[in-house]
Amino acid sequence: MTQLPPLNGLRAFDAAGRHLNFRAAADEMGVTQGAVAQQVRQLEAQLGVPLFDRLPKGLAFTSTGRGYHARVATVFEELRAATETLRPEPDKVLVSVTPTFAAKWLIPNLPDFSALHPNADLAVFATERVSSFYGDGIDLAIRQGKPPFGAALEVVRLFRQKVIAVAAPSLVAEHRLPLDLETLSHLPKLHDAHDLWPAFLKQFKVENRGGHGLRLSQTALAMDAALSGQGAALVSSFLVRRDIAEKRLVQIHPEALSGEQDFYLLAERSQKRRSSVQAAFDWFASKAEADA
Repeated sequence: MTQLPPLNGLRAFDAAGRHLNFRAAADEMGVTQGAVAQQVRQLEAQLGVPLFDRLPKGLAFTSTGRGYHARVATVFEELRAATETLRPEPDKVLVSVTPTFAAKWLIPNLPDFSALHPNADLAVFATERVSSFYGDGIDLAIRQGKPPFGAALEVVRLFRQKVIAVAAPSLVAEHRLPLDLETLSHLPKLHDAHDLWPAFLKQFKVENRGGHGLRLSQTALAMDAALSGQGAALVSSFLVRRDIAEKRLVQIHPEALSGEQDFYLLAERSQKRRSSVQAAFDWFASKAEADA
């Protein structure tokens, strides 16, 4: 029997071929970029043919590499499908989201998902770290970023990045809304890791005269501080829609700050996606469309 190439080399080739990028393949596999590149080089040496053309910004298949990858990818997909049948919780769907998205959008909307899909078990993995579909075993991911995300992923934009200024009604009770720029300038500001206040005020050519303000690591914490009246926060509008509707927060200035990093739903492209994963994917897309 013809000797098979090493499994690690085939795994590296499969991942690199789906992303057409060694770095993205390394992130997926939880190894270094150099390790993936070396595994692929060793595979090419053993096969005696080049599988990729190395480009300044990624990879391109050779004609031989494209045909070989199609068959290798099919084999790995079959292995994953066979393994999937052994899982004791076939309806479990693991979704990776940021802590802010989990706390301020997903959890408040989970009753709607549960009512529509009572047999699906949606498990939320809240982390700022970019999770791996393979290394972390996630089924879906929601991340803020911008295309391209790689040919191996199915991508749906959920929300555009539209950042608005909000505060508790008690903080601005003595002022008429919307606030004039002078009042906005002197209002205490809440800063998260994105630190968008300088860019927000710059578009009006206004300086911040509200002091240093409270600095927090997550947008969810800035929102909580705003709810308690500690200052004004800059937040993506879809995250505060419920708080504004229920008058816990008010938009204090009519202008919004648009960014390049929108919110996207990501899933692996697959012909054999589990029904529970597909149901969750479709729910996220439809729920976001309804909210927007």
